[in-house]
Amino acid sequence: MTQSAAPSPDTAVVLINLGTPDAPTADAVRRYLGEFLSDRRVVALPRLFWLPLLHGIILPRRSPKVALKYASVWLEGGSPLAVYTRRLAEGVQREMPEVLVVDAMRYGNPALTKVLEDLRGRGIRRVLGLPLYPQYSTTTTATVGDVLARETAMQVRMVDDYHVDPGWVAAVADSIREHRARNGAGDHLVFSFHGLPKRVIRNGDPYQRQSEAGAQAIARALELEPHQWTISYQSRFGAERWLEPATTTALAALGERGVQCIDVVAPGFAADCLETLEEISMELAAEVAGRGGTLRYIPCLNDSPAHARVIAGIARRGLDAWPMAQP
Repeated sequence: MTQSAAPSPDTAVVLINLGTPDAPTADAVRRYLGEFLSDRRVVALPRLFWLPLLHGIILPRRSPKVALKYASVWLEGGSPLAVYTRRLAEGVQREMPEVLVVDAMRYGNPALTKVLEDLRGRGIRRVLGLPLYPQYSTTTTATVGDVLARETAMQVRMVDDYHVDPGWVAAVADSIREHRARNGAGDHLVFSFHGLPKRVIRNGDPYQRQSEAGAQAIARALELEPHQWTISYQSRFGAERWLEPATTTALAALGERGVQCIDVVAPGFAADCLETLEEISMELAAEVAGRGGTLRYIPCLNDSPAHARVIAGIARRGLDAWPMAQP
């Protein structure tokens, strides 16, 4: 374990994930989605049009269905995203005893605003926010920045992205190697990233470019040839045109080519969640099985020791480049 030269008891590292309902119920899902989908960064439609549609039609219809999906993956300690993020923070804390490490959610609980309030009360003077999104996007990372920018009592900085960080690339590549060592190599590897409307990318969002750069770096680490892997985008919502190819379309195309066993990894997600455990491992796996093939999902890095070391390294470099100002 590498430590900084001197302890910094006035410093905190906050690991920030997207968010999750408090329970796999329609009411809890409705509260969570209501907060998430009301963010102008997430949905840019005019408020006078969008909010009545969201609260009057979309949430009442969608929340019970989404709650059932959450129930199918819920863990004893809560949602997978919350459990793994909390455990990851505990692992990073063990790697970084010289600072305080806590976890927060941009939407839902533990709410980032409340976590910052608690840190102020504990006498913390300097906060490094580390969104657990390897790729920067205005729809995710920037929303964290919006909250951090409102903090005036503490010095605050944020890690923007780590999509080609060598430690992160190596950790994801190692997780794929370990999966294939246990189960044998599939016929093809699909890198599935969360999708975005094409409009967001046209407006200058670097997410697609960074996602592809990260996938290419992992493929190089695995010494894969171009025909052995594919990038795709999942979790479409609404009527807009989204990034392509869609993961479901890419999987169908592979089936048409006779590819029987497909490994799928989702490196844009730091921790397993509804989009990986239900959408990929259940829903998309069932689609592939219906065509006579097999989809094998490779879990996220989650709370693994390797992941904790990677995140601790990124945080420590961020802190080392940021000397604390004198009071």
